[in-house]
Amino acid sequence: MKSITKNYLKNYSIFLWLILIILLGIVISSIYSVSKKGVSEQIEGSLSNIYLKKTFREITKNLEPRYTNFYYISKPGDTYQTIIEKLQIEKREKKILVETILKEKSLKILKINQKFSFKFDNLADLKILEFKIETGRKNEILFYRSDDNANFQVKKIEKNFTKRLVYKETIITNSLYNSALDIGIKPNVIIEFARLYGFQVDFQRDVWKNDSFQIIFEEFINEENKIVDTGEIIFANLNLQNSDLQLYKHEYEKGKVDYFDENGKSIKKTLMKTPINGARLSSSYGKRKHPILGYTKMHLGTDFAAPKGTPIMASGDGKVVKAGWCGGGGNCVKIKHNSIYQTVYAHMSKFGRGIKKGAKVKQGQIIGYVGSTGLSTGPHLHYEVIENGKKINSQKLKLPSGKILKGEQRKKFEVDKIKIDVMKSNLIAKIN
Repeated sequence: MKSITKNYLKNYSIFLWLILIILLGIVISSIYSVSKKGVSEQIEGSLSNIYLKKTFREITKNLEPRYTNFYYISKPGDTYQTIIEKLQIEKREKKILVETILKEKSLKILKINQKFSFKFDNLADLKILEFKIETGRKNEILFYRSDDNANFQVKKIEKNFTKRLVYKETIITNSLYNSALDIGIKPNVIIEFARLYGFQVDFQRDVWKNDSFQIIFEEFINEENKIVDTGEIIFANLNLQNSDLQLYKHEYEKGKVDYFDENGKSIKKTLMKTPINGARLSSSYGKRKHPILGYTKMHLGTDFAAPKGTPIMASGDGKVVKAGWCGGGGNCVKIKHNSIYQTVYAHMSKFGRGIKKGAKVKQGQIIGYVGSTGLSTGPHLHYEVIENGKKINSQKLKLPSGKILKGEQRKKFEVDKIKIDVMKSNLIAKIN
């Protein structure tokens, strides 16, 4: 019997040892868990200590990131000095920044809505590590510290944009402007379109409901496929009462670009037919009863009713001979275009940027904004054309066309015109 028991224990001893080891492991694990829980509770108790919390807050509340950024968009009345004054840096560093900016020729004129960004190193004596000034939607200038840490190096950055050609067409249901907006054309493209046709079309009377237009223009797309800017108009066609007025962009000489009709004739005239868009003819040239003075007198100009603030354009290239108060005409601008023609623009709410006596202006440039200053019953533009010293009816003025392409210039234009027509066909095919 003893022999059998001994053999039995021998055969199953491995299982007995295994059970013993498992029981021992469970006991050790339990002891460790209790110990770990105690340590954990002890740590948690320490962290919840009110004095430790207060000390931690005092230490961390004054901590700041080493690098911070400041962003700013320029507003009317700003100068580089006033913008730099907004920075929390020492006077000597402010002086360095202003001098650095003014050395850059492309930044001589501060424009409204220019974007600025400044990067601060809060641990350095000279805080501004680098800064950027946007010079356009497609370009910016980066100023960064040189190796000696005293002066700035300058780097011009051209943003990574892709140019694409866009074709749009629509029927004019209410106004040209609103119809163009409805199909996604940006306002600046619409204004340029109207300016180009302003030499031969009166948008208040010549454009009817169900007329139509086509246009090809440039768009610039960023890496996120968002439109960041628009470029030149390449082609335009305005169909008025089933009559096409086509315009082609063409470089007729190196660096000289204009818009020509299908016969190679420039659409540019000495003066534009109307110097304002989105207005209605409210009072024509001739005798009328003056709305304020009350008696009948000769009205020696043309009035265009428009909302206050509507831009007014120079109807031709020239030189400003007056920009100031004109009595009953309120704020007015007078431009001398050549030895024959002068134009007057009255009742302005304010003048365009840089418009003063002696300033040279280009055709289509904004010289002021519609107002109701002087003897006026409501916002409108009073427009006069003076021919050889005599005020004449601007709406009946017939002016010669601009350049007419001939010879080799005409041949080159015909080739470019075919290329644009093929481009238009391809763009239309993609849509369809």
